[in-house]
Amino acid sequence: MATIRERLEAAGLKKVLAYLDNNPQENVPKAINWLRKIDKDGLYKNAFNMVEGFMSDPSNNWNRLITDVYDNIDGSVRRKLFENFIVNSAIIGSQRKNRLVEKYDCNLPWAILMDPTSACNLHCTGCWAAEYGNRLNLTYDQLDDVICQGKDLGTYMYIFSGGEPLVRKDDIIRLCEKHSDCEFLAFTNATLIDEAFADEMLRVKNFIPAISIEGYEEETDFRRGKGTYQKVIQAMKILKEKKLPFGASLCYTRKNAETIGSDEYIDFLIDQGCKFAWIFTYIPVGVDAVTDLIATADQRKYMYDQVRKFRGTKPIFMMDFWNDGEYVNGCIAGGRNYLHINANGDIEPCAFIHYADSNIKDKTILDACRSPLFMEYRRNQPFNHDMLRPCPLFDNPGRLAQMVKKSGAHSTDLTHPENVDDLTQKCVAPAKAWAPVAKNIWDNCEGKEHAEMKEKKEAEEKVAIREKVGVDTESKVS
Repeated sequence: MATIRERLEAAGLKKVLAYLDNNPQENVPKAINWLRKIDKDGLYKNAFNMVEGFMSDPSNNWNRLITDVYDNIDGSVRRKLFENFIVNSAIIGSQRKNRLVEKYDCNLPWAILMDPTSACNLHCTGCWAAEYGNRLNLTYDQLDDVICQGKDLGTYMYIFSGGEPLVRKDDIIRLCEKHSDCEFLAFTNATLIDEAFADEMLRVKNFIPAISIEGYEEETDFRRGKGTYQKVIQAMKILKEKKLPFGASLCYTRKNAETIGSDEYIDFLIDQGCKFAWIFTYIPVGVDAVTDLIATADQRKYMYDQVRKFRGTKPIFMMDFWNDGEYVNGCIAGGRNYLHINANGDIEPCAFIHYADSNIKDKTILDACRSPLFMEYRRNQPFNHDMLRPCPLFDNPGRLAQMVKKSGAHSTDLTHPENVDDLTQKCVAPAKAWAPVAKNIWDNCEGKEHAEMKEKKEAEEKVAIREKVGVDTESKVS
């Protein structure tokens, strides 16, 4: 429940943001000045300084991206995105979350990823969800309850996965409509996006698809089935014409890394209208998951280099969830930044970690964040001093097995439960291959300096938060 102060702050900021309908070079800096007043804990001071810097330089790549957002996204949708993401989630929600983190001494998520259904209209190679069929579903009331709980904890970002979440498109639109103060995103194969659904997106204004695409036609249809690529291109065309924001979800494998990481392919995505790209590496989750799709260490290094180059040259926001550990101090799972709820209601630390000791049918989100498994995550993060090896499964395989066994968590795969040692074994070879490459990057580039600065900043923020809530600042900052 929002406090009176939070309501007043939100109302003031929404009024300010409503004026930002044009001229971003002039008005974005004005908005930043207002946001500084609301950001009482100074959580985003460095981010605000960075934005002010690149908005003063018309040739800066981030300036180009913001200008593109203004020119090519519907004004009412853009306003709603600013309100929900900047005001509700990044500032007010984060302040509330940080107070509760100190109170309960546990991780609390900035975003919640959940699967409305295990059903999917495709059967992609290497996808664990395909094994579940259409037997598992969360009801509308269960999804709604998770969001209500999350908002009380300061969480205003919700992401749908699956299965194919748009199998439940009517319920998703209902949730967007009811929780208009939240921002919703979905990882989707896009084959169910049509004119009618795009019009519903335009009406509710707070739903953004991240479209799974594996490269060009050959690579996409290889994993997702013949004809999928053309349906994806048609969906992108519809969204672009209606000025709706969307992005790409890119999984790089041994087969397609050079395509996905190429200049030509990123330019292609930008031309289609993508404003962002979430990048994942293939993880062999599931008893029958193939291991020959795992990218090589050289390919992972290639993606690391390319993404950093693109951030200075391409007007698209990119995040590589395995190679960007230096920016978020390692692993973001276990409720530290997000958690995952599968279509059976199991509350998992990560979409790729199919083990749990909690379920929404008998525990609250707060209960799960204080459960043995999630507390193991909190005590062990980061899992490696080298932030380019963030993952307890793929980069540090033994760490996941230790936590699962110590917490008593069980496999959540209802079809073929996977022993954590068997899963770990599949990741040992790629982890060993990546370790020296990561160390070389970490020891010889600015990543280490960046992470050390971030770690120091986070420690200072924790002290500031403790002072605000009356906690003894002389105690050790965990």
